[in-house]
Amino acid sequence: MTSVLLCAVPLAGHVAPMLGVAQALGERGFRVRVLTGRRFADAVRATGAEHLPLPPDADPDDDLSDVTSAAPGRRRPTGTGSLRATIARVFLDPAPGQFRALTAALAAEPTDAVVAEAAFVGAAALAHVPRDRRPAVVACGIVPLGVMSRDAAPFGLGLPPRGGPLGTARNVALNALVRHVALRRCQRQADETIRALSGRGLDGYFMDWLLAAERIAQLTVAEFEYPRRDLPASLRFVGPASRLAPPRGTTPPWWDELDDSRPVVLVTQGTLANSDLGQLVHPTLDALADAPVNVVVTTGGPPVDVLGPLAANAFAATFVPYDLLMPRVDVFVTNGGYGGIHLALEHGVPVVVAGDTEDKPETAARVAWAGVGVNLRTGTPRPEAVRSAVRQVLGDGRYRQAAGRIGEAIRAAPGGEGLAALVREAIADDGASVPVRGARRVG
Repeated sequence: MTSVLLCAVPLAGHVAPMLGVAQALGERGFRVRVLTGRRFADAVRATGAEHLPLPPDADPDDDLSDVTSAAPGRRRPTGTGSLRATIARVFLDPAPGQFRALTAALAAEPTDAVVAEAAFVGAAALAHVPRDRRPAVVACGIVPLGVMSRDAAPFGLGLPPRGGPLGTARNVALNALVRHVALRRCQRQADETIRALSGRGLDGYFMDWLLAAERIAQLTVAEFEYPRRDLPASLRFVGPASRLAPPRGTTPPWWDELDDSRPVVLVTQGTLANSDLGQLVHPTLDALADAPVNVVVTTGGPPVDVLGPLAANAFAATFVPYDLLMPRVDVFVTNGGYGGIHLALEHGVPVVVAGDTEDKPETAARVAWAGVGVNLRTGTPRPEAVRSAVRQVLGDGRYRQAAGRIGEAIRAAPGGEGLAALVREAIADDGASVPVRGARRVG
Protein backbone atom coordinates (compact mmCIF):
# COMPACT_ATOMS: atom_id res chain seq x y z
CA MET A 1 0.00 0.00 0.00
CA THR A 2 1.29 3.46 -0.91
CA SER A 3 1.84 5.50 2.24
CA VAL A 4 1.56 9.30 2.24
CA LEU A 5 2.02 11.90 4.94
CA LEU A 6 -0.08 15.06 4.56
CA CYS A 7 0.95 18.31 6.26
CA ALA A 8 -1.15 21.40 7.00
CA VAL A 9 -0.68 24.58 9.02
CA PRO A 10 -3.19 24.41 11.92
CA LEU A 11 -5.65 26.96 10.56
CA ALA A 12 -9.12 25.98 9.37
CA GLY A 13 -8.65 27.50 5.93
CA HIS A 14 -5.47 25.47 5.44
CA VAL A 15 -6.66 22.21 6.98
CA ALA A 16 -10.01 22.06 5.15
CA PRO A 17 -8.62 21.60 1.62
CA MET A 18 -6.06 19.09 2.87
CA LEU A 19 -8.88 17.06 4.42
CA GLY A 20 -10.27 16.82 0.90
CA VAL A 21 -6.86 15.62 -0.27
CA ALA A 22 -6.77 13.05 2.57
CA GLN A 23 -10.20 11.69 1.70
CA ALA A 24 -9.48 11.58 -2.04
CA LEU A 25 -6.25 9.63 -1.55
CA GLY A 26 -7.72 7.36 1.11
CA GLU A 27 -10.61 6.43 -1.17
CA ARG A 28 -8.05 5.38 -3.78
CA GLY A 29 -6.21 2.95 -1.57
CA PHE A 30 -3.47 5.13 -0.08
CA ARG A 31 -2.45 4.87 3.55
CA VAL A 32 -2.87 8.44 4.78
CA ARG A 33 -1.48 10.17 7.84
CA VAL A 34 -2.14 13.88 8.46
CA LEU A 35 0.24 16.07 10.45
CA THR A 36 -1.58 19.14 11.74
CA GLY A 37 -2.98 20.81 14.86
CA ARG A 38 -4.50 18.93 17.79
CA ARG A 39 -7.91 20.57 17.44
CA PHE A 40 -8.35 19.05 14.00
CA ALA A 41 -7.89 15.44 15.14
CA ASP A 42 -11.57 14.49 14.86
CA ALA A 43 -11.92 16.10 11.43
CA VAL A 44 -8.87 14.20 10.20
CA ARG A 45 -10.16 10.87 11.52
CA ALA A 46 -13.53 11.50 9.85
CA THR A 47 -11.76 11.21 6.48
CA GLY A 48 -10.41 7.78 7.43
CA ALA A 49 -6.87 9.10 7.91
CA GLU A 50 -4.64 8.89 10.97
CA HIS A 51 -4.00 12.13 12.83
CA LEU A 52 -0.49 13.09 13.94
CA PRO A 53 -0.33 16.16 16.23
CA LEU A 54 2.08 19.01 15.73
CA PRO A 55 4.23 19.92 18.75
CA PRO A 56 3.22 22.98 20.80
CA ASP A 57 5.80 25.26 19.18
CA ALA A 58 4.17 24.58 15.81
CA ASP A 59 0.60 24.47 17.13
CA PRO A 60 0.08 27.57 19.30
CA ASP A 61 -3.00 27.91 21.46
CA ASP A 62 -3.52 31.59 20.64
CA ASP A 63 -5.83 32.63 17.83
CA LEU A 64 -3.68 33.08 14.76
CA SER A 65 -6.71 34.40 12.88
CA ASP A 66 -6.02 37.72 14.64
CA VAL A 67 -2.49 38.02 13.26
CA THR A 68 -3.52 40.90 10.98
CA SER A 69 -5.77 42.66 13.49
CA ALA A 70 -4.83 46.18 14.50
CA ALA A 71 -3.68 47.17 17.94
CA PRO A 72 -5.92 49.75 19.65
CA GLY A 73 -5.56 53.11 17.95
CA ARG A 74 -3.64 51.72 14.98
CA ARG A 75 -4.66 50.74 11.46
CA ARG A 76 -4.72 47.03 10.71
CA PRO A 77 -2.05 45.98 8.22
CA THR A 78 -3.12 45.30 4.65
CA GLY A 79 -1.31 44.46 1.40
CA THR A 80 2.35 43.58 1.87
CA GLY A 81 2.14 44.67 5.52
CA SER A 82 -0.47 42.02 6.17
CA LEU A 83 1.51 39.52 4.12
CA ARG A 84 4.70 40.19 6.13
CA ALA A 85 2.91 39.72 9.44
CA THR A 86 1.22 36.51 8.31
CA ILE A 87 4.33 34.98 6.74
CA ALA A 88 6.54 35.61 9.76
CA ARG A 89 4.24 34.58 12.59
CA VAL A 90 2.02 31.94 11.03
CA PHE A 91 4.37 30.22 8.57
CA LEU A 92 8.06 30.85 9.25
CA ASP A 93 8.21 30.86 13.05
CA PRO A 94 6.63 27.36 13.40
CA ALA A 95 8.87 25.79 10.72
CA PRO A 96 11.46 24.19 13.06
CA GLY A 97 8.73 22.45 15.07
CA GLN A 98 7.03 21.35 11.86
CA PHE A 99 10.24 19.90 10.49
CA ARG A 100 10.99 18.08 13.74
CA ALA A 101 7.53 16.48 13.75
CA LEU A 102 7.75 15.72 10.03
CA THR A 103 11.08 13.93 10.27
CA ALA A 104 9.90 12.01 13.35
CA ALA A 105 6.84 10.79 11.42
CA LEU A 106 9.05 9.69 8.52
CA ALA A 107 11.35 7.83 10.90
CA ALA A 108 8.42 6.07 12.54
CA GLU A 109 7.01 4.54 9.37
CA PRO A 110 8.11 4.02 5.75
CA THR A 111 6.54 6.78 3.69
CA ASP A 112 6.39 7.08 -0.08
CA ALA A 113 5.42 10.74 -0.36
CA VAL A 114 4.90 13.88 1.69
CA VAL A 115 1.97 15.96 0.42
CA ALA A 116 2.04 19.41 1.99
CA GLU A 117 0.13 22.62 1.46
CA ALA A 118 2.45 25.36 0.28
CA ALA A 119 2.45 27.31 3.57
CA PHE A 120 3.89 24.38 5.55
CA VAL A 121 7.50 25.53 5.59
CA GLY A 122 8.71 22.37 7.30
CA ALA A 123 7.97 20.57 4.04
CA ALA A 124 9.88 23.25 2.13
CA ALA A 125 12.93 22.36 4.19
CA LEU A 126 12.40 18.66 3.45
CA ALA A 127 12.20 19.37 -0.28
CA HIS A 128 15.69 20.87 -0.10
CA VAL A 129 17.16 17.65 1.32
CA PRO A 130 18.77 15.49 -1.42
CA ARG A 131 16.21 13.20 -3.07
CA ASP A 132 18.01 10.00 -2.10
CA ARG A 133 17.55 10.87 1.58
CA ARG A 134 13.83 11.61 1.60
CA PRO A 135 10.50 10.56 0.09
CA ALA A 136 8.90 12.39 -2.79
CA VAL A 137 7.41 15.80 -2.00
CA VAL A 138 4.18 17.08 -3.55
CA ALA A 139 3.27 20.72 -2.88
CA CYS A 140 -0.45 21.57 -2.83
CA GLY A 141 -1.40 25.09 -3.87
CA ILE A 142 -4.42 25.97 -1.72
CA VAL A 143 -4.14 29.71 -2.47
CA PRO A 144 -3.40 31.53 -5.74
CA LEU A 145 -0.12 30.50 -7.32
CA GLY A 146 2.71 32.44 -5.69
CA VAL A 147 5.80 31.47 -7.68
CA MET A 148 7.49 34.43 -9.34
CA SER A 149 7.06 34.89 -13.07
CA ARG A 150 7.94 37.39 -15.77
CA ASP A 151 4.28 37.20 -16.79
CA ALA A 152 2.74 38.11 -13.43
CA ALA A 153 3.22 40.65 -10.69
CA PRO A 154 4.53 39.22 -7.40
CA PHE A 155 2.14 37.56 -4.99
CA GLY A 156 0.56 39.91 -2.47
CA LEU A 157 0.10 43.06 -4.56
CA GLY A 158 -3.21 42.01 -6.11
CA LEU A 159 -2.23 43.29 -9.56
CA PRO A 160 -3.66 41.66 -12.70
CA PRO A 161 -1.41 40.71 -15.62
CA ARG A 162 -0.23 43.29 -18.13
CA GLY A 163 0.86 42.16 -21.56
CA GLY A 164 3.71 43.18 -23.79
CA PRO A 165 7.26 44.33 -23.04
CA LEU A 166 6.06 47.01 -20.61
CA GLY A 167 4.17 44.38 -18.64
CA THR A 168 7.24 42.15 -18.48
CA ALA A 169 9.39 45.08 -17.35
CA ARG A 170 6.85 45.97 -14.68
CA ASN A 171 6.77 42.42 -13.36
CA VAL A 172 10.57 42.02 -13.25
CA ALA A 173 10.94 45.32 -11.40
CA LEU A 174 8.19 44.52 -8.90
CA ASN A 175 9.57 41.02 -8.33
CA ALA A 176 12.92 42.53 -7.39
CA LEU A 177 11.27 45.15 -5.19
CA VAL A 178 9.22 42.62 -3.25
CA ARG A 179 12.01 40.09 -2.83
CA HIS A 180 14.80 42.51 -1.94
CA VAL A 181 12.88 45.33 -0.21
CA ALA A 182 9.27 44.77 0.85
CA LEU A 183 9.70 41.15 2.01
CA ARG A 184 13.47 41.03 2.48
CA ARG A 185 13.13 40.15 6.19
CA CYS A 186 10.85 37.23 5.33
CA GLN A 187 13.26 36.18 2.59
CA ARG A 188 16.20 36.24 5.00
CA GLN A 189 14.30 34.38 7.73
CA ALA A 190 13.10 31.74 5.27
CA ASP A 191 16.60 31.19 3.87
CA GLU A 192 18.17 30.95 7.34
CA THR A 193 15.44 28.60 8.57
CA ILE A 194 15.57 26.23 5.60
CA ARG A 195 19.38 26.23 5.60
CA ALA A 196 19.47 25.35 9.32
CA LEU A 197 16.95 22.51 8.86
CA SER A 198 18.05 21.01 5.55
CA GLY A 199 21.67 22.03 5.15
CA ARG A 200 20.84 23.84 1.92
CA GLY A 201 19.69 27.43 1.54
CA LEU A 202 17.23 28.85 -0.94
CA ASP A 203 18.32 29.41 -4.53
CA GLY A 204 15.79 32.19 -5.02
CA TYR A 205 12.57 33.66 -3.68
CA PHE A 206 11.12 31.83 -0.68
CA MET A 207 7.65 31.39 -2.22
CA ASP A 208 9.33 29.51 -5.06
CA TRP A 209 10.16 26.55 -2.80
CA LEU A 210 7.43 24.65 -4.65
CA LEU A 211 9.87 24.30 -7.53
CA ALA A 212 12.02 22.03 -5.36
CA ALA A 213 9.13 19.57 -4.95
CA GLU A 214 8.76 16.68 -7.37
CA ARG A 215 5.24 17.81 -8.30
CA ILE A 216 2.91 20.75 -7.64
CA ALA A 217 -0.85 20.17 -7.40
CA GLN A 218 -2.59 23.54 -7.79
CA LEU A 219 -6.14 23.27 -6.45
CA THR A 220 -7.85 25.31 -9.14
CA VAL A 221 -8.29 25.27 -12.91
CA ALA A 222 -6.13 27.06 -15.45
CA GLU A 223 -9.05 29.34 -16.32
CA PHE A 224 -8.85 30.92 -12.85
CA GLU A 225 -5.07 31.42 -12.79
CA TYR A 226 -3.02 33.98 -14.65
CA PRO A 227 -1.41 32.60 -17.82
CA ARG A 228 2.36 32.22 -17.53
CA ARG A 229 4.77 31.13 -20.23
CA ASP A 230 7.22 29.94 -17.56
CA LEU A 231 4.98 27.61 -15.58
CA PRO A 232 7.05 24.73 -14.15
CA ALA A 233 6.64 21.40 -15.91
CA SER A 234 5.98 19.82 -12.51
CA LEU A 235 2.70 21.72 -12.02
CA ARG A 236 -0.78 20.31 -12.67
CA PHE A 237 -4.16 21.98 -12.24
CA VAL A 238 -6.25 19.28 -10.54
CA GLY A 239 -9.32 21.36 -9.67
CA PRO A 240 -10.42 22.85 -6.34
CA ALA A 241 -10.71 21.03 -3.03
CA SER A 242 -14.47 20.81 -3.49
CA ARG A 243 -13.82 18.30 -6.29
CA LEU A 244 -11.83 16.10 -3.92
CA ALA A 245 -14.35 15.74 -1.06
CA PRO A 246 -17.74 17.47 -1.04
CA PRO A 247 -18.63 19.49 2.07
CA ARG A 248 -20.77 17.87 4.75
CA GLY A 249 -23.49 19.30 6.96
CA THR A 250 -27.19 19.62 7.61
CA THR A 251 -29.51 22.35 6.44
CA PRO A 252 -30.58 24.99 9.00
CA PRO A 253 -34.16 25.23 10.34
CA TRP A 254 -35.02 28.18 8.09
CA TRP A 255 -34.03 26.33 4.89
CA ASP A 256 -37.58 25.98 3.57
CA GLU A 257 -38.34 29.64 4.28
CA LEU A 258 -36.05 30.88 1.52
CA ASP A 259 -38.23 32.47 -1.15
CA ASP A 260 -36.92 31.15 -4.46
CA SER A 261 -38.81 33.87 -6.34
CA ARG A 262 -36.28 36.40 -5.01
CA PRO A 263 -32.52 36.41 -5.67
CA VAL A 264 -30.41 34.84 -2.93
CA VAL A 265 -27.31 36.70 -1.80
CA LEU A 266 -24.88 34.69 0.34
CA VAL A 267 -22.36 36.58 2.49
CA THR A 268 -19.51 35.22 4.61
CA GLN A 269 -16.10 36.17 5.99
CA GLY A 270 -14.98 32.55 5.94
CA THR A 271 -13.45 30.55 8.76
CA LEU A 272 -10.32 32.64 9.40
CA ALA A 273 -10.92 36.40 9.26
CA ASN A 274 -14.27 36.35 11.05
CA SER A 275 -13.43 37.83 14.44
CA ASP A 276 -14.87 41.18 13.30
CA LEU A 277 -18.05 40.65 11.29
CA GLY A 278 -18.31 44.42 10.92
CA GLN A 279 -15.79 44.23 8.08
CA LEU A 280 -18.14 42.70 5.49
CA VAL A 281 -21.09 40.82 6.97
CA HIS A 282 -22.72 43.78 8.72
CA PRO A 283 -22.20 46.19 5.78
CA THR A 284 -23.86 43.62 3.52
CA LEU A 285 -26.79 43.14 5.89
CA ASP A 286 -27.21 46.92 6.13
CA ALA A 287 -26.89 47.35 2.37
CA LEU A 288 -29.56 44.79 1.50
CA ALA A 289 -31.97 45.11 4.45
CA ASP A 290 -34.67 46.69 2.28
CA ALA A 291 -33.72 45.08 -1.04
CA PRO A 292 -35.97 42.54 -2.78
CA VAL A 293 -33.54 39.68 -2.09
CA ASN A 294 -32.94 36.93 0.44
CA VAL A 295 -29.70 37.44 2.38
CA VAL A 296 -28.03 34.33 3.81
CA VAL A 297 -25.20 34.79 6.32
CA THR A 298 -22.74 32.11 7.40
CA THR A 299 -20.55 33.29 10.28
CA GLY A 300 -17.91 30.58 9.82
CA GLY A 301 -17.61 29.92 13.55
CA PRO A 302 -19.00 32.71 15.74
CA PRO A 303 -22.54 32.09 17.07
CA VAL A 304 -25.27 33.75 15.05
CA ASP A 305 -26.48 35.81 18.01
CA VAL A 306 -23.40 38.05 17.60
CA LEU A 307 -25.16 39.44 14.52
CA GLY A 308 -27.94 41.00 16.58
CA PRO A 309 -31.47 41.44 15.20
CA LEU A 310 -31.79 40.54 11.53
CA ALA A 311 -33.98 42.12 8.87
CA ALA A 312 -36.99 40.14 7.69
CA ASN A 313 -35.16 39.10 4.50
CA ALA A 314 -32.04 37.80 6.31
CA PHE A 315 -31.22 34.27 7.48
CA ALA A 316 -28.15 33.20 9.44
CA ALA A 317 -26.28 30.06 10.44
CA THR A 318 -22.81 29.23 11.68
CA PHE A 319 -22.27 26.84 8.77
CA VAL A 320 -24.39 25.77 5.80
CA PRO A 321 -23.48 22.94 3.40
CA TYR A 322 -22.48 24.98 0.37
CA ASP A 323 -22.97 22.09 -2.02
CA LEU A 324 -26.69 22.30 -1.19
CA LEU A 325 -26.92 26.09 -0.88
CA MET A 326 -24.89 27.27 -3.91
CA PRO A 327 -27.40 26.01 -6.52
CA ARG A 328 -29.89 28.46 -4.95
CA VAL A 329 -27.48 31.42 -4.75
CA ASP A 330 -27.43 34.30 -7.25
CA VAL A 331 -24.53 36.35 -5.83
CA PHE A 332 -21.77 35.34 -3.41
CA VAL A 333 -20.39 38.19 -1.27
CA THR A 334 -17.08 37.14 0.27
CA ASN A 335 -13.80 38.41 1.70
CA GLY A 336 -11.92 36.28 -0.80
CA GLY A 337 -11.40 32.82 0.65
CA TYR A 338 -10.01 30.57 -2.09
CA GLY A 339 -12.16 27.57 -1.22
CA GLY A 340 -15.43 29.46 -0.94
CA ILE A 341 -14.96 31.27 -4.23
CA HIS A 342 -14.27 27.99 -6.01
CA LEU A 343 -17.43 26.47 -4.55
CA ALA A 344 -19.40 29.40 -5.93
CA LEU A 345 -17.76 29.21 -9.34
CA GLU A 346 -18.28 25.46 -9.51
CA HIS A 347 -22.00 26.23 -9.46
CA GLY A 348 -21.70 29.19 -11.84
CA VAL A 349 -22.37 31.78 -9.12
CA PRO A 350 -20.84 35.25 -9.68
CA VAL A 351 -18.97 37.00 -6.89
CA VAL A 352 -18.61 40.30 -5.06
CA VAL A 353 -15.29 40.18 -3.23
CA ALA A 354 -13.90 42.46 -0.51
CA GLY A 355 -10.59 41.21 0.86
CA ASP A 356 -7.31 42.96 1.62
CA THR A 357 -5.37 40.68 3.99
CA GLU A 358 -3.29 37.50 3.61
CA ASP A 359 -3.79 35.95 0.16
CA LYS A 360 -7.19 37.56 -0.38
CA PRO A 361 -6.07 40.48 -2.60
CA GLU A 362 -4.70 37.92 -5.05
CA THR A 363 -7.95 35.94 -5.16
CA ALA A 364 -9.95 39.17 -5.47
CA ALA A 365 -7.82 40.32 -8.38
CA ARG A 366 -8.43 37.03 -10.17
CA VAL A 367 -12.19 37.44 -9.72
CA ALA A 368 -12.09 40.73 -11.64
CA TRP A 369 -9.56 39.45 -14.20
CA ALA A 370 -11.69 36.39 -14.99
CA GLY A 371 -14.83 38.54 -15.31
CA VAL A 372 -16.72 36.49 -12.73
CA GLY A 373 -17.51 39.34 -10.36
CA VAL A 374 -16.69 42.72 -8.83
CA ASN A 375 -13.61 43.42 -6.73
CA LEU A 376 -14.35 46.13 -4.16
CA ARG A 377 -10.59 46.54 -3.50
CA THR A 378 -11.02 46.84 0.25
CA GLY A 379 -11.71 44.54 3.18
CA THR A 380 -14.04 47.03 4.86
CA PRO A 381 -16.50 48.28 2.23
CA ARG A 382 -19.27 50.74 2.96
CA PRO A 383 -22.85 49.46 2.64
CA GLU A 384 -23.52 51.57 -0.43
CA ALA A 385 -20.54 50.03 -2.22
CA VAL A 386 -21.80 46.51 -1.47
CA ARG A 387 -25.31 47.42 -2.58
CA SER A 388 -24.05 48.90 -5.86
CA ALA A 389 -21.84 45.86 -6.58
CA VAL A 390 -24.64 43.37 -5.88
CA ARG A 391 -26.97 45.29 -8.18
CA GLN A 392 -24.28 45.38 -10.86
CA VAL A 393 -23.72 41.62 -10.72
CA LEU A 394 -27.44 40.83 -10.65
CA GLY A 395 -28.11 43.19 -13.54
CA ASP A 396 -25.33 42.12 -15.90
CA GLY A 397 -25.58 38.55 -17.17
CA ARG A 398 -21.96 38.55 -18.33
CA TYR A 399 -20.78 37.86 -14.77
CA ARG A 400 -22.89 34.74 -14.50
CA GLN A 401 -21.84 33.63 -17.97
CA ALA A 402 -18.15 33.96 -17.06
CA ALA A 403 -18.72 32.14 -13.78
CA GLY A 404 -20.53 29.42 -15.70
CA ARG A 405 -17.56 28.93 -18.05
CA ILE A 406 -15.19 28.47 -15.11
CA GLY A 407 -17.74 26.19 -13.47
CA GLU A 408 -17.62 23.95 -16.54
CA ALA A 409 -13.83 23.81 -16.30
CA ILE A 410 -14.02 22.94 -12.60
CA ARG A 411 -16.49 20.14 -13.19
CA ALA A 412 -14.22 18.76 -15.92
CA ALA A 413 -11.09 18.91 -13.74
CA PRO A 414 -9.38 15.61 -12.91
CA GLY A 415 -10.02 16.00 -9.18
CA GLY A 416 -9.15 13.08 -6.94
CA GLU A 417 -8.09 10.79 -9.77
CA GLY A 418 -5.75 13.43 -11.13
CA LEU A 419 -4.32 14.11 -7.71
CA ALA A 420 -3.69 10.42 -7.03
CA ALA A 421 -1.98 10.06 -10.42
CA LEU A 422 0.19 13.08 -9.66
CA VAL A 423 1.31 11.62 -6.33
CA ARG A 424 2.19 8.35 -8.03
CA GLU A 425 4.19 10.29 -10.65
CA ALA A 426 6.10 12.06 -7.90
CA ILE A 427 6.93 8.79 -6.17
CA ALA A 428 8.21 7.30 -9.43
CA ASP A 429 10.35 10.39 -10.05
CA ASP A 430 13.77 9.61 -8.58
CA GLY A 431 15.12 13.03 -9.44
CA ALA A 432 16.75 12.01 -12.68
CA SER A 433 13.93 12.79 -15.10
CA VAL A 434 12.79 16.01 -13.40
CA PRO A 435 15.73 17.33 -11.36
CA VAL A 436 15.19 19.18 -8.11
CA ARG A 437 15.02 22.78 -9.17
CA GLY A 438 15.86 25.97 -7.45
CA ALA A 439 13.84 29.11 -8.16
CA ARG A 440 14.30 30.81 -11.50
CA ARG A 441 15.71 34.26 -11.13
CA VAL A 442 13.11 36.78 -12.26
CA GLY A 443 14.07 39.72 -10.16
